[in-house]
Amino acid sequence: MINYITHNPTGAVKQAGMALTSRRRLRGRKIPMETECGTIMSSRSDSGSGEDSLDRLLPPAGAPRRKSATSLSKTEPPLLRTGTRTIYTAGRPPWYDEHGAQSKEAFVIGLCGGSASGKTTVANKIIEALDVPWVVLLSMDSFYKVLSPEEQALAASNDYNFDHPGAFDFELLVATLRKLKQGKSVKIPVYDFTLHGRQKDWKNVYGASVIIFEGIMSFADKELLQLLDMKIFVDADSDIRLVRRLRRDITERGRDIEGVIKQYNKFVKPAFEQYIEPTMRLADIVVPRGGGNMVAIDLIVQHVHSQLEERELSVRALLASAQQNQPLPQTLSVLESTPQVKGLHTIIRNKETSRDEFIFYSKRLMRLLIEHALTFLPSQTCVVQTPQGQQYEGRSYNGKGITGVSVLRAGETMEPALRAVCKDVRIGKILIQTNLDSGEPELHYLRLPKDISEDHVILMDSTVSTGAAAMMAVRVLLDHEVQEDRIALVSLLMAELGVHSVAYAFPKVKIITTAVDKSLDDFLHVIPGIGDFGDRYFGTDGIDSLSDDDQDQPSY
Repeated sequence: MINYITHNPTGAVKQAGMALTSRRRLRGRKIPMETECGTIMSSRSDSGSGEDSLDRLLPPAGAPRRKSATSLSKTEPPLLRTGTRTIYTAGRPPWYDEHGAQSKEAFVIGLCGGSASGKTTVANKIIEALDVPWVVLLSMDSFYKVLSPEEQALAASNDYNFDHPGAFDFELLVATLRKLKQGKSVKIPVYDFTLHGRQKDWKNVYGASVIIFEGIMSFADKELLQLLDMKIFVDADSDIRLVRRLRRDITERGRDIEGVIKQYNKFVKPAFEQYIEPTMRLADIVVPRGGGNMVAIDLIVQHVHSQLEERELSVRALLASAQQNQPLPQTLSVLESTPQVKGLHTIIRNKETSRDEFIFYSKRLMRLLIEHALTFLPSQTCVVQTPQGQQYEGRSYNGKGITGVSVLRAGETMEPALRAVCKDVRIGKILIQTNLDSGEPELHYLRLPKDISEDHVILMDSTVSTGAAAMMAVRVLLDHEVQEDRIALVSLLMAELGVHSVAYAFPKVKIITTAVDKSLDDFLHVIPGIGDFGDRYFGTDGIDSLSDDDQDQPSY
């Protein structure tokens, strides 16, 4: 059934067949991260290489919107910027259950309509009105097929039909959207309209709670339709669409007016009548006049909010209430409690220990822990020649690479120990913080090296109590196709509850620590514990003069 939503000066709304409920707006909070040297920086990027790949999809703060001749998968969530990094002011809540399994797919909105009908404008208006983080705008323009030399020549003379279903790579599009809907990390091609081809570098996109997919053929494929949770058709008068297309193609895509009109009459208009307009009947909602129809957009936003509410999970509560009477799992390895290790624990657990001593002896313990963790990496027999001309049979690492991933902020303190003993290690970072209202962990930032799926990963956090944050970090790695049995969770101190939670959800993950304490207090600190490791290490405990912008809420 189609809902026709119109807008007039009196605000009249005509609709049928859909109940839309209201929802309160989600508000983010500013969450700074304090480094060991004391400077405050805000940080968030998507997975990728040395650059913040998601940052590259966003305009710099305060800069006017740039016109581009390339297709991009954009996100415009609430965020803050400092230098070259970005932090989301509201995090992504759990998208998995207490077993660590994917239990919540992203909500996918499909936007269809003729060329230059206002689909992107409607999408941006929806993103702005949704006011929730982790929204991805995916353009069908990114998935044009790679053209042959003959087709390139036709495109250069405006004789190639880009408005035909055969012009799109539906196989790649469906596979990409399905993975993104499932919470996986995906790579999106970037199409250059001036060169009529894909750029060499693709964009990495990850972590969508809502996906807005827009394109002229969004409803043209049966498999694609099955992935859409809400289907919207953006309608506009043909004359308006022609004027918009002329302005866009001339100013943004380097075309001349004769070529645009030729292409419109030969391909665009017939394609709309044959392939696009008939799919209007498949839409849940038809929005006339595009982005100016705020009544329609408000109704769409209300419906999406209601759907997101129904999908909310409470992972930490399930973990905290779980029965943990089983023996400690075999995947757990605790550093041998030698007199040296016991002495180091005595110093750092002592509340009278000064910050300088706490840092010094924590680093000593971290070094021992990291050395111990490296013994679990795969190795193979290796024979070398000694300076004396003799053969020595030893061992060497049997893997492609090693990546250390720290759970910010406290996990970052373990990076120097890893770098000291692992020469070519790559480093990734994940920021997970606790939502003060829900008590749930939320993902705010991640930056992972390229091809991390082929590495063995040492996941570092200073302490693990309930295991909720550690589970989220492991889930992020799995979503980036890291093999579960290649992940080692390394922590100075863990509670039994956290050990059981991680081991139960991810039985192949190796868990390595220097000590396991029995219980948690009402604030989810490990008992007898070590206190708040991040506060003691960075010197932020007991400081009442900090403003809200200078405080850090740890994850557990």
